[in-house]
Amino acid sequence: MGVEVGAQAARSRALAVLRVRSRALAVALLPAAVAVVLLVGGSTGRVTGRPWGIAGWTVTVLAVLVLLAAAGIALLVARARPAISPTVPIPEESAPDLYRMVRDLADRLDVPAPSEIALTPDCDSWLEDRTHRAHGWFSPGVKDGPDGRDGGPAGSRPVTVPTDRAARATAAPVLVIGSPFLWWMRVGELRAVLAPVVAGTGPSAHPDIAAARRFVRGLDAAVAVASAPGRGPLSRTVLAGAGWTTRLLLRGCRDHAAEMERAVASAAAERAQAVDYGVRIVAQEQVGLAYAGWDRLLTRVALPAWRMGRWPSRLDVGVVAALTELSRRDRLAEGFASRLGERPACDLLEEPGTVDEAASLLAARLFHGGPAEAGPDWAPVDWQDYPDEVVDRTWRTDAARLHRVLDALGVRHPADPALPEADGPTLARVLDHLSAPGAAPVPEPDPGAALAEHRTEAYGEMGIAESDDHDLAVGNERSAALAARLTAELAREEAAAPARPRPAGGAGQQGPDHDLWDDRMLPLFPLQPPRTGRELLADHVTAMVCCAAMDTAGALPGLDWLDGPSLLVAGERAADIGPRVLTLIETGDPVPLRDWLRHLGVRPEKPVRLV
Repeated sequence: MGVEVGAQAARSRALAVLRVRSRALAVALLPAAVAVVLLVGGSTGRVTGRPWGIAGWTVTVLAVLVLLAAAGIALLVARARPAISPTVPIPEESAPDLYRMVRDLADRLDVPAPSEIALTPDCDSWLEDRTHRAHGWFSPGVKDGPDGRDGGPAGSRPVTVPTDRAARATAAPVLVIGSPFLWWMRVGELRAVLAPVVAGTGPSAHPDIAAARRFVRGLDAAVAVASAPGRGPLSRTVLAGAGWTTRLLLRGCRDHAAEMERAVASAAAERAQAVDYGVRIVAQEQVGLAYAGWDRLLTRVALPAWRMGRWPSRLDVGVVAALTELSRRDRLAEGFASRLGERPACDLLEEPGTVDEAASLLAARLFHGGPAEAGPDWAPVDWQDYPDEVVDRTWRTDAARLHRVLDALGVRHPADPALPEADGPTLARVLDHLSAPGAAPVPEPDPGAALAEHRTEAYGEMGIAESDDHDLAVGNERSAALAARLTAELAREEAAAPARPRPAGGAGQQGPDHDLWDDRMLPLFPLQPPRTGRELLADHVTAMVCCAAMDTAGALPGLDWLDGPSLLVAGERAADIGPRVLTLIETGDPVPLRDWLRHLGVRPEKPVRLV
């Protein structure tokens, strides 16, 4: 009963959306209808007189102009290509078991099976209609990939869509699955989670709902095309009118379309109740756990690598390790070990490693804005190489930047005639500077300050005078000055970085519109806001402490699946550095940090190796 009620509500809202289209058509035809009446009346002698003749020809001209404008807008709506989600296509020959499971699920739900399966580097799953890719002229959304294929990484299979109009009208949508689900969930859990999603192919096959969705997607794509920059004055004028009209139509059907989608989701959820209901309760718990682990892995582990020009090539394997560690630490689930003994959903793929690498590269593009292909400055890194190639390099690069800034500020090295290399990069120099009483040295005018000011304005959080760094700016002038110069130095480095070349087959070959899927606009979903001055200073001082511990006390760089880069001392993770560093930079008190260094045998006065 609930399924029928939801389906009926969805059809009702779809008809409301189509009525908006019909009314727009009626408004476009109204001047033509009036012109026909006047012209026919004049030719039959029922409407006579000079005023009626002038009115008839005036209305006729107006009708022609309105019809031409309506035809142009209709063509724009019909031929604009709506944006599609960036995904990794999964051809059936690379995952026959996964396709078989989805088709069996569709048979149990008595709905059409999805036409294709694709993966997204996120914790979500949905259906996506891509039939418009077969006939669109204007593409305001995602452009083809660097190999000329549909939005995926190089070497991925293009999405196949029907070219026949009748087949296109009834083609099932593409099933998009979150890649962390495939690696973390068991086969039964994945089937239970996908049941409500696959059930949505039933309403998608209804002609009215499909037509309403095509109309709304076309309006949305037309608005994007009309708003795209980089056109001439005449094109901007013409498209401005088209954009105003399509926005008006979109506002008219927006509420109906939203209610239609809610009704479709409700009907799909009701239909899926009979499939694996008990397993779905457990699976929903795993969805929340996967989301938490995925977010932690991206922000704590992947982001430091991306900033160094490296991208972890097995993110989905990493999320399994992170969630396993989280469950081990917090004992989140009963019978956790027995659950891991079941078949993981990634076994449904023929080559899970290749798929994981493609999803990991796409995640780097979406969340950080990396290039579409690997290169000298954008190389993959395996987990076993992560400590040496990412953690160690990150710390030494930050430590080198910290000492460059100290040089620019005129900070002297500690005077110790017993050390022939006392002028080298030492931790003692940093400790003495931040803990010394008195005002900070006044630096010379810095050309990077303008860049830092621009960055502050752009992000809103980068200056030390902002609220997040208010205590730091007031309480410790030396830390404030150092944080400001680090901000300027980073801004200078980012401004001096060469622009990434655009991949072959770019937007210039896609059509007359400005392509919105442009590497210059990435990342689409930034993971974190830019670091404040306080955070930058804490990160750089911590990096210097870790370098000194590695070079003078035998510590090693390590990887913690939940917290990212970590320092290993005697095989154990040193988790107590952060509070001591914050005490130093905020209050100028070096005692807690010096005690910790003394306990581990770290020699602050010894020079360290920098990048």
